[in-house]
Amino acid sequence: MNKNLEVLHKKLVANQKVVKNSSKSDRIIKLKKLKKSILKYREEIKSALEKDFKKNPTEVDLTEIFPVISEINHTINNLGKWMRNQYVKTPITLIGSKSYVKYEAKGVVLIITPWNFPVNLSFISLINAISAGNSVLIKPSEITSETSLIIKKIIENTFNENEVSVVLGGVEVAQDLLKLKFNHILFIGSPTIGKKVMESASKHLSSLTLELGGKSPTIIDKNCNLKSAAKRVIWAKLINNGQVCIAPDYVHVHKDVKEEFIKHLISNIKKLYTKDSFQSSSYCRIVNNHHFKRLKGLIDNAVKNDSKILYGGKLNSKDNFIEPTIIENVSTNSNIYNEEIFGPILPIFTYEKIDDVITFINEKEKPLALYIFSRNNRNINKILDETSSGGVCINHNTLHYSNYNLPFGGINNSGFGRCHGEYGFKELSNKKSVFNQFSAFSPTDLLTPPYNSLKQKIIDLIIKFF
Repeated sequence: MNKNLEVLHKKLVANQKVVKNSSKSDRIIKLKKLKKSILKYREEIKSALEKDFKKNPTEVDLTEIFPVISEINHTINNLGKWMRNQYVKTPITLIGSKSYVKYEAKGVVLIITPWNFPVNLSFISLINAISAGNSVLIKPSEITSETSLIIKKIIENTFNENEVSVVLGGVEVAQDLLKLKFNHILFIGSPTIGKKVMESASKHLSSLTLELGGKSPTIIDKNCNLKSAAKRVIWAKLINNGQVCIAPDYVHVHKDVKEEFIKHLISNIKKLYTKDSFQSSSYCRIVNNHHFKRLKGLIDNAVKNDSKILYGGKLNSKDNFIEPTIIENVSTNSNIYNEEIFGPILPIFTYEKIDDVITFINEKEKPLALYIFSRNNRNINKILDETSSGGVCINHNTLHYSNYNLPFGGINNSGFGRCHGEYGFKELSNKKSVFNQFSAFSPTDLLTPPYNSLKQKIIDLIIKFF
């Protein structure tokens, strides 16, 4: 066990009472300081992400900085309302009392974040934790090392270490952290690692939020706006080079519009990233060579199993570059059929009946997101009713994540728990039930031992009428 981690953990635990009892104003001050720091280091954030995987600065603003600033502003404007005691109705059998739910901090929270959106996912999780009055320890990914350094710099220049701290390091550090007792653990990453985190959390009975991934399907109905659908699918698939947990993993397109849809897909790839995406400054790279080799292996394995590359497929290992790639005829024996892709590769499946698509989706693990492009409300409602997923977008991709008024999260293999806005505040709060008997008399006083026939009659009446 790393002794420095133990010392830091003890500091957070010792100061938790102070942080827990912080007022709305105290928490808002922290959030405003965080906002100021992020904007102060905005250019350094952009530089770090460019170094880590050549992410375009405009895309950094769009996908990393703006969502965080938006979350802070929304939280500041609504925190007072969220923190209020929520009074509930009192049954007549409990007359003379009142009941309410009091939101209190869970305590010391461990946040483990991934490399694909390191700023966005680290700070939005932190915002939710701060709003609920928790002390926080953040472990960002070692893969995006430059960005992790700037995250640490921002935190250290904004908070006292006994309120919010950051630790850097690889797998060994994460393993040591999971040996410590946290009141709550929030992990964002793959289902495989999520299972290990869950196992570790169980040893301390720590509550847990898992934001995982999976294979998020997209359904293209024959009556949808194909041009719009193709542009939105390609945009969502290729932003961050496909390294997005809610990216459309694969597409089911109706056989009658398949060829036209594919033409629009290819056309939009060229419009968004030019004919030579290697030269496009808007097209970032796979994060490292390990993930490059994994994705190359998926393509090679698919081709070996008779898949056809309809577009793309060019690779450059020195630059961790993979051209936007569209494939069809994906065999059930192919790895890409079963594994989350997490890269710029889009398999195309064809269907005739919507029931077949629903069956296909339901035979796999429940996805984090599901996308439907259709003008047919009957088909839309059928898919909504007969499938299960963390979230759904209709006639668009990924934007449900951007609405802080919606709960974001998965189900089963794609995770559990919810984040963003009020849902994130509640996720990281203990919902304490409070019952207050304010009158001298309580109906229960009539039902205490010794039991007799009169008390039995009272109970019979209660059972019958209440």
